Amino acid sequence: MGKATGFLDYPRIDADQRPPRERIMDWNEIKMPQDLSAVSVQGARCMNCGVPFCHSGVMLKGMTSGCPLHNLIPEFNDLVYHGRWEEAYKRLVRTNPFPEFTSRLCPAPCEGACTVGYNWEPVTIKNIEYEIIEKAFAEGWVKPTQACSTGYKVAVVGSGPAGLSAAHYLNAVGHDVSIYERNDRPGGLMMYGIPNMKLDKTILNRRIELMQESGIEFMLGIDIGKDLSAQELVDNFDAVILCAGSQKARQLNVEGKDLKGVYLALDYLSGSTRSLLDGSEHDSSFINAKDKNVIVIGGGDTGTDCVATAIRQNCKSILQFEIMPEPPDRRIKSANPWPEWPRKQKVDYGQAEAISINGRDPRHYLISTQEIVGNSQGEVQSLHTVEVNWFKNAAGIMEPVKVPGSERVWPSDLVLVALGFVGPEDSLPEEFKLSRDEKSNVQAEFGVFETSTEKVFAAGDMRRGQSLIAWAIQEGKLAARAVDKYLTGHSLIK
Repeated sequence: MGKATGFLDYPRIDADQRPPRERIMDWNEIKMPQDLSAVSVQGARCMNCGVPFCHSGVMLKGMTSGCPLHNLIPEFNDLVYHGRWEEAYKRLVRTNPFPEFTSRLCPAPCEGACTVGYNWEPVTIKNIEYEIIEKAFAEGWVKPTQACSTGYKVAVVGSGPAGLSAAHYLNAVGHDVSIYERNDRPGGLMMYGIPNMKLDKTILNRRIELMQESGIEFMLGIDIGKDLSAQELVDNFDAVILCAGSQKARQLNVEGKDLKGVYLALDYLSGSTRSLLDGSEHDSSFINAKDKNVIVIGGGDTGTDCVATAIRQNCKSILQFEIMPEPPDRRIKSANPWPEWPRKQKVDYGQAEAISINGRDPRHYLISTQEIVGNSQGEVQSLHTVEVNWFKNAAGIMEPVKVPGSERVWPSDLVLVALGFVGPEDSLPEEFKLSRDEKSNVQAEFGVFETSTEKVFAAGDMRRGQSLIAWAIQEGKLAARAVDKYLTGHSLIK
């Protein structure tokens, strides 16, 4: 602990973002680097507490508290405070192989569990992690991984964070790894599901190239079950890890959901990113919000990404509907005590951009969509909603109840459904003949990761359901350890 009173002496100072009016004119990352001397001061705010909840990675009331990767946060904070950046990098990557992803995409449950946050603002852990890895790349400290080959071959299906993590660790102990990805570019949802302003694809490609230099093979445009059978994969490899994510979207089950102009959020975001990377807006998957009244149904990160994307496409108007109540401005300690994830209002980048243009938050809470109405050409024309309140039913379960007389009609030309995901797509589990749990996820015990089919393992959202990027990376690592033990009888992956 470099400065015992740092958390008292220094306020929390977050890294700046590019001004909303400036950044909506392009697709570049919104985050700006912070002066490293300022970052060192932020590192001094860490208390190095006796029980560091920040790296606990436990579930409290269904929410993650602390880092699932168990990052050694007080240690790299202290190293940064003392200007020992290379050591901080080495300490960080002992537990996290891809800090450039988590520092951009993770909601930072580590900060929610930070002891300083009990009475003050938590340490800027996420930004410190960002500056460590970016300095490491700038200084050339990040090198390809080299290891003597064991002769074992492992196939990884899916190149999202879980698949990349599994491949990284298996390659590091000498196994020959091939990643199969059905898209034309690697990265999974990080490539096509995350807008460029949150994760510039040059950052993703930078890591992919390092993995290729390490000997990992990427097999692109191959859809297992169509282009290559599961049996061929099992026959040609010593083990297979399925990391295909949870991409079956939750549907909006109302009349009019099939009208032209109603799209799933992931389809919208994927088409936008693909057109950006290809340099063309003529692809059939491209959905343009230009000059349209856009309504996003659903909150969360995906809904925010839709708001920000529609703004960059020069939409006419943007609204976002959420059926849940508006969160409080600050943590309510009696109902949501530390170190639980703080349930409080957040103005994310997409909402901030909408406010800068329209002068108001685009979000409307306690709104339930009842019907989508179209014109004679089958195109969406308006959205019919009703306000709701939440009450406990006879079984003690909270449920929405309509508010009489609160019906409203909203003009709309484009409706984007961002209601989350309910499990993996059916094709892979059926192709590999896998058992599934009550939520339709692939059945594989945590820590073991073996499925009901011999030689086949599963990890990430495909196994646990929709979750955080940090959990995906951790599951990929632990699945790699399980496969390593399966192949060799032991594992050096810790």
